[in-house]
Amino acid sequence: MNLVETSKAIQQGNVSLGIELGSTRIKAVLVTNDFNTIASGSYVWENKFESGIWTYSLDEVWEGIQRSYMQIAADVQGKYHATLTKISAIGVSAMMHGYLVFSKNNTLLTPFRTWRNNMTEQAADELTELFQFNIPQRWSIAHLYQAILNKEPHVNDIQFMTTLAGYVHWKLSGERVLGIGDASGVFPIDEVAETFNTSFLDKFESLENVAHYQWNIRDILPKVLKAGDHAGTLTREGAKLLDVNGNLQEGSIMAPPEGDAGTGMISTNSVRKRTGNISVGTSAFSMVVLDKPLKKAYRDIDIVTTPNGAPVAMVHINNCSSDINAWANIFKEFAERLGIDLKMDRLYETLFLVSAKADPDAGGLINYSYLSGENITKMPAGRPLFVRKPDSSFTLANFVQTQLYAAFAPLKIGMDILKNEEQISTDVMIAQGGLFKTPVIGQQILANALNTPITVMSTAGEGGAWGMAVLAVYAQYGNEQQSLEDFLDQKVFTHPESMTLSPEPEGVSGYEAFIKKYQDGLPIESVAVQSIS
Repeated sequence: MNLVETSKAIQQGNVSLGIELGSTRIKAVLVTNDFNTIASGSYVWENKFESGIWTYSLDEVWEGIQRSYMQIAADVQGKYHATLTKISAIGVSAMMHGYLVFSKNNTLLTPFRTWRNNMTEQAADELTELFQFNIPQRWSIAHLYQAILNKEPHVNDIQFMTTLAGYVHWKLSGERVLGIGDASGVFPIDEVAETFNTSFLDKFESLENVAHYQWNIRDILPKVLKAGDHAGTLTREGAKLLDVNGNLQEGSIMAPPEGDAGTGMISTNSVRKRTGNISVGTSAFSMVVLDKPLKKAYRDIDIVTTPNGAPVAMVHINNCSSDINAWANIFKEFAERLGIDLKMDRLYETLFLVSAKADPDAGGLINYSYLSGENITKMPAGRPLFVRKPDSSFTLANFVQTQLYAAFAPLKIGMDILKNEEQISTDVMIAQGGLFKTPVIGQQILANALNTPITVMSTAGEGGAWGMAVLAVYAQYGNEQQSLEDFLDQKVFTHPESMTLSPEPEGVSGYEAFIKKYQDGLPIESVAVQSIS
């Protein structure tokens, strides 16, 4: 669309809004019906570690959303000389999993417990044994059952449980619903029925620790919807909550709220069977859309779904880029002491490019990027740790290479289960995230680590908010007219731009040497967790 056409689309309300609440940034994007981003806004935030719990304030949720929307409205006014008053469809996505519970009068009963908490080991183990289905510690049902086991008083008053995306959607529309992908991180999904697994619900209700509560698990869970379903409309109160200036009208179609894993699949066109994608950021996860069920349950493999309900094998790691960011800030501080004002994008690019001169095994250096606990390597708490032997090759290139290698290490351990135990392969594996902004470097390391070709698409840089905006547009079409897979292929990704890198033999063997040292050194990290309080 040209400037005049875009301005007309805005005035007619032929635009859609996607909002995503990520772990370090809230972002909103406004797209036209041809999926081009015409305005965006963002808000930087950080989770807080309070009273032993990783959490975010719900007040800051709305501050971030409102500021992001205000930036979009100002952008639209400045570029197109139009006031944003009508939006055809809106979608909300956010970090998956975690624990948000509310009372009868809609009061938050306990601070939001995010995916980053690994405080539910007993509950997760017991439920996994009960269902014979892997229940990760970060899933909502694990948090609920752990609160029950801990005899936390708030459990008596629960009337509604949801995710962060479900909460925001509820406040904007009044509807207590979840997209099936996000719902699959709350409670296991029945692939055929496309809702929560009823036999598992029955087993949960019959538990001795659960049966005496007045609420029923079925009543406190949200309704499950698929991509393309209508999930209500923006209410008058919701419009005022989103646009504090009061210009936005009610009535926008609401798409089912989704998790960031689902929007990652959308923005990389990875919803067909035998496709896969990897999203990296504060945490990281890989998603492989299955064409056959796994032979057994694995504690390090989650079974979730695409936004249209297809089963997905998910490897989730709690720690990825946080330690890289911490070291980058040290280098920036050093540069400032020298009187150099170094922009962060330039700093990351410089550091990443120097790693191209590193030894294939990173010189024998090891790093554990654990700002928080890591379930795959059985670490209950975070203690970032850099280790080297006296004879290691301690150079800047090897140091940076070690940080990049370590960011992907737990992901490789989990992915090796799918590859070696289940012989799962994909026709394509697409990656997205900030680590790939510098061309080639991170992409090649990931290809070497997983020993598989990795593709990076230009649209992947748009992020989850754009993916959620695409789902908002799809909600207007409806899944009865066209499947999500065909919609993405035929309407969204008609001329995809991408680059694929294949594994390099020397890099593959170098990473294998690194990962062996990494796994051999895990007892050192375990001691650090136990001894440093």
